[in-house]
Amino acid sequence: TPHPGPVEDCYAGLLWTADHVAELGIDPARIIVVGASTNGGLAAALAMRAGDRSGPALLAQLLMYPMLDDRNDTPSAHQMAGLGVWTAPPTRRGWSALLGDSRGTDIVPPYAAPARVTDLSGLPPAFLDVGPAETFRDEVVTYASRIWQAGGHAELYVWAGAFYGFDLPPDAVSQDACAARGP
Repeated sequence: TPHPGPVEDCYAGLLWTADHVAELGIDPARIIVVGASTNGGLAAALAMRAGDRSGPALLAQLLMYPMLDDRNDTPSAHQMAGLGVWTAPPTRRGWSALLGDSRGTDIVPPYAAPARVTDLSGLPPAFLDVGPAETFRDEVVTYASRIWQAGGHAELYVWAGAFYGFDLPPDAVSQDACAARGP
């Protein structure tokens, strides 16, 4: 589904969840949006969308190696070209599926690619993590920095030695990452 379908679907799911907190046994003051990779970008866009539409209020956003920038033109994207399990070609395909021919152009809607949003103030606190050996490293670090610059709260982990999908294999880095994210 092209933009804005995915973020609108996520927002509809968030509204449904907020409307059904009692039957789901959820504390409405403790709703967190979570996503990894492409879904991390969707979770970031969802947090923005919820803020722009005045609700539901979110406690936080947990963004695991999120895919945030359709331009894919950071130093880490170039350094990791052809290396690892997720590189420039699948990233381009993913963004093209979402944005079509507008991928990488100046007409990309900001909520399609969260790195394009100019004002990151007012967001719920963000926990972001990424590995230094992956294509999204620099866009994630920049995004966290921009949240801080807007007066927001972000906790950023760059896990030494980690690569795309580092939280999946059961090793010391993935265990530390999962522990830092909380229960």
